[in-house]
Amino acid sequence: MSWLDRDHTIAPPGFNRWLIPPAALAVHLCIGQAYATSVYKTALTAHFDATLTQIGIIFSIAIVMLGLSAAVLGTWVDHNGPRKAMFTSALFWTSGFLVGALGIFTNQLWLVYLGYGFIGGIGLGIGYISPVSTLIKWFPDRPGLATGMAIMGFGGGALIASPLSTQLLRMYDPNSGAEGWVASGDAVGKLFLTLAVLYFIYMMFGAFTIKVPADGWKPDGFDPSQLKSKPLVTTDNVSAANAIKTRQFWLVWIVLFCNVTAGIGILEQASPMIQDFFRGADGTTAVTVAVAGGFVGLLSIGNMGGRFIWSTTSDIIGRKRIYMVYLGVGAALYLVLALAGSSTTLLFVVLAFVIISFYGGGFATVPAYLRDLFGTYEVGAIHGRLLTAWSAAGIAGPLIVNAFLDSQGTPGELTAGAYQPALLTMVGLLIVGFIANLLIKPVDPRFHEPVRDAQRESVREA
Repeated sequence: MSWLDRDHTIAPPGFNRWLIPPAALAVHLCIGQAYATSVYKTALTAHFDATLTQIGIIFSIAIVMLGLSAAVLGTWVDHNGPRKAMFTSALFWTSGFLVGALGIFTNQLWLVYLGYGFIGGIGLGIGYISPVSTLIKWFPDRPGLATGMAIMGFGGGALIASPLSTQLLRMYDPNSGAEGWVASGDAVGKLFLTLAVLYFIYMMFGAFTIKVPADGWKPDGFDPSQLKSKPLVTTDNVSAANAIKTRQFWLVWIVLFCNVTAGIGILEQASPMIQDFFRGADGTTAVTVAVAGGFVGLLSIGNMGGRFIWSTTSDIIGRKRIYMVYLGVGAALYLVLALAGSSTTLLFVVLAFVIISFYGGGFATVPAYLRDLFGTYEVGAIHGRLLTAWSAAGIAGPLIVNAFLDSQGTPGELTAGAYQPALLTMVGLLIVGFIANLLIKPVDPRFHEPVRDAQRESVREA
């Protein structure tokens, strides 16, 4: 298995760095399927005779394990290289689908928790951070662009998975033509098996094609001293162990937690949410299952586009200012969604699209924010530790939304008013995050690594 080692992934002289983003996208487009879980959420609710909260726990476990595995294994990923990390991610992620399918076929919900949630969640965490530090090293001149390219695929995963899953569910379920159709558990189980095979093949492509830059490599015309002139950007380095001792790390943690909690509640409930917002007094909705699936795909475009566009914009205006947009403007949009989102489908879709673009942008910008504050030394490990905020948000976001909805009525009979308490709660969270972002200042020099040691380690890790 030596071909998985970092030494076998060093790029030859003259290697084109623009060949690296497709390798990163190969992994992130696959694990981004996590954002398409709402497509079959109602089907699982019916199959297991469970509540929305009980089914939402599957997604929450996956996100918790994403953050925990990224935090625990972040240093391992940095030291062993992206190829070994991507290979390991593929094994865990696809195994999660296989165990989850077994749980569906045998009607054992705990196996879905174990498979898609626990095992698959470990694959999520390893796969999520594996290309990030690599791309930052390939693009030191444009870290926002680099992290946007790396994480864009995770947001866009549902763009592929949502329509693909809908079509496969229709193909696997002979009753798909019935009015008010909800996919059978058998169809969802077969979907899981199909996705396991497809994702494993594509993730292996990413693992085989990823490269790391050679020692001392830098892009033509790049002058590291130019970074020092930008606010909050340091040319010093902070280790992962010291980073978690700083005030800045925990302020960024709060910022990410608030931004993610607000967005993840919508994404996890996206398909039934748009149907509920436009449900009439007679219980029928103006939005069909197919249209709701298309809405999930549209949100995926916003999520993916926001990760690239907003993070690239942060290279120009700075990370702190772009988070003021994510959190401040985002709070205002959530308020409008809560109070007037059911007036027209166009307003609802536009508001949700922009909100989710901010959510995606926050994910893509945060590695560059960490690079600005703590340097490139162990930035992958620091990013992994920060993703515990995502773990916490993965519990808080769906729990807030699903708990409010369960108290309001029965799935399939809810209306827009049932969502107001949850959406107004998100407004408050975004305001808290906005304040935390305002408090972020440069890291105290006492946390910096000795210059000689940090530079030597940075070269070794490159």
